[in-house]
Amino acid sequence: MLKDSKMWYASWFDTPYYHILYKDRNDIEARSFMDTLTNYLSLEQGEKILDLACGKGRHSIYLNTLGYDVTGVDLSKNSIEYASQYTNKTLRFKVHDMCKPYSEKFSAVFNLFTSFGYFDKEEDNLNTIKAIKSDLNDHGFGVIDFMNSEYVIENLVPEEVKEVNGIKFKIKRFLEDGYIYKEIRFNDNNEDFFFTERVKAITMSDFENYFDQADVNLLDVFGDYQLQKFNKKTSTRLILIFK
Repeated sequence: MLKDSKMWYASWFDTPYYHILYKDRNDIEARSFMDTLTNYLSLEQGEKILDLACGKGRHSIYLNTLGYDVTGVDLSKNSIEYASQYTNKTLRFKVHDMCKPYSEKFSAVFNLFTSFGYFDKEEDNLNTIKAIKSDLNDHGFGVIDFMNSEYVIENLVPEEVKEVNGIKFKIKRFLEDGYIYKEIRFNDNNEDFFFTERVKAITMSDFENYFDQADVNLLDVFGDYQLQKFNKKTSTRLILIFK
């Protein structure tokens, strides 16, 4: 799949290979982050949370075990189909474009693990923030967990080979036209595959500009999953709390 193809993420995220490559994501770290975040926001059991770009639902499912009423949405039909096996009275999954408002109001809207900045149209970054704002109830909080682009660019690993489930993923990373690209090549069952991830290298100042345009109030900024102070040179994450 060529890097200039429209909505590359709709194709790559829908393949089983995406989930194979990233199957070693740290679930313990993810759960600890959810514990820390919900405590920080003082969310009470039974409150409604919208998990934007939920993937296969790992954050949604855990948040539900903490007692929250959770809706997970994603553009990937395959991911939503998988996650839906965990549906219950207070956990549901829907296919939804996060650039558009959802039809309910929530105490919190979470956009986690750099699930932002993929769009082909620049205005969709702003549209997503506007949609998050419209999805919040009167006391609700929006959270975007993004990479710290400045740190990532400074520490970019140009090439690596990662073997998972017997598949050797050859990965190439580079910066071009304000986007961080990851080209992924591999062979499985004698068939060659090529996918490209592309994420806009959005900085803290870029987000501040989006928030100004969306009339959103930025409340706090953190630099890691322990919610330590953000430092643009050393922090691995850019976690924004707003309403």
